[in-house]
Amino acid sequence: MSGLHLIRHGAIAELRLDNPAKLNAFTLDMLNAVEPHCAEIERDPGISAVVISAEESKAFCAGADIIAWSELEPWDFARHWVREGHRIFDRVARLSKPTVAAIGGHAFGGGLEFAATADIRVMAPNATLALPEAGVGIVPGWSGTQRLIRLIGEPMVKEMALFGRRITADRAHAAGFAAEISDDPRSKAFELAEGLSGKSPCSVEVAKYMIHAAVGEDRNAMVEALGAGMIGQTEDRIEGVTAFREKRKPNFPGK
Repeated sequence: MSGLHLIRHGAIAELRLDNPAKLNAFTLDMLNAVEPHCAEIERDPGISAVVISAEESKAFCAGADIIAWSELEPWDFARHWVREGHRIFDRVARLSKPTVAAIGGHAFGGGLEFAATADIRVMAPNATLALPEAGVGIVPGWSGTQRLIRLIGEPMVKEMALFGRRITADRAHAAGFAAEISDDPRSKAFELAEGLSGKSPCSVEVAKYMIHAAVGEDRNAMVEALGAGMIGQTEDRIEGVTAFREKRKPNFPGK
């Protein structure tokens, strides 16, 4: 059955796009499956990394299914399809686990924006990136003009969004968007994910929070998460909770 599947491979979770009849274009059902899968990943302490992949070899993801959004009223399109999609993709970008996207084929529009949510990416040599929205009378709506600019810069995003140019894997690698180019990006992505074995999960998670705070990816939540983790280790927190349960005034030790 087509959709967005969550597959467990030991300590690695795989988010797999599966809509080959439409080059893995996002349908509403696929979009709605993202958040439950992310919640399941976050709740499972046995998962150390996430690989984002696709069933179709020709295209990682052709974007959003035009049939799915073309009949929407303008405000429904803006409020629900665009804003909801943006929020849902943010959920992937802000996973506490490291993520690797395996781009085995072309990543266009929403597909490129989905790949941009990953921490690092591996591309096939013949894969290309594009923002073709202007060709159907719309604009990028799932962070193509925001997160993507932080990753590859304004000039390259303008090439795609304004002039309709496709970016090759070589250029994407040179720009830092792709960590590696591989004939088998999915296997390489798993290899990178497996490389986390032996690394401290806490250190990796906190490092991701710190980096996200530095680039403005959910900065407020990242700062508060780091603060909460720090205060959670103190005797003051233990005393405060104990005093609350015992219905007395706390005597904080200050450490």
